[in-house]
Amino acid sequence: MENTISKEAIGELPLCQFDGKITLVEDLVEIDEIVDILLKEKVIGFDTETKPSFKKGSVNQTSLLQLSTANEAFLFRLNKTGLCPSLIKLLESTKLFKVGVGIRDDIRGLNQLARFKPGRFIELQDVAKNFGIDVFSLKGLAGLMLEVRVSKRQRLSNWEADTLTQAQIDYAAIDAWIALRLYEEFVLLDPLYKFKSIVYRN
Repeated sequence: MENTISKEAIGELPLCQFDGKITLVEDLVEIDEIVDILLKEKVIGFDTETKPSFKKGSVNQTSLLQLSTANEAFLFRLNKTGLCPSLIKLLESTKLFKVGVGIRDDIRGLNQLARFKPGRFIELQDVAKNFGIDVFSLKGLAGLMLEVRVSKRQRLSNWEADTLTQAQIDYAAIDAWIALRLYEEFVLLDPLYKFKSIVYRN
């Protein structure tokens, strides 16, 4: 496998599609049951989205938390539910790997909603470095390792809109799911590789 990929090469790849189920969570009542389902997994994909701020020095709170299994992505609208105790329990769990790209900033944003001690988060950028890969963005890793193009068109959209568009929903689901796919690809490359949790300090 090559250790890098050009923007031009990524642009020629087929667009990534998620064919699984997407569950949008906007009500606290639903969360406990969903968390119980996720805690039965060994590894899940992880990502967050934040409404962009175009004012200098202004940063909005995390709007969306995405968690994905192989077949279903759950999108938690934190601007409506907050970071409730059940979600904190999941984020602190040491029995469940949460894998993603650029996760330290995601964790920092979630910690501003409610304090928690991150449990078993895997930074795929760190894993990529250990494999001698010189690409560290989600889009670049997906292009290099999975040969698909991940669209980032919705990244700067309004994640606090009353109703998310289908394009936003699909984008958010793919970002968490593709992280899980990348983890699985690293496992295939080296089944004996020991994944290490990040050490996060506030």
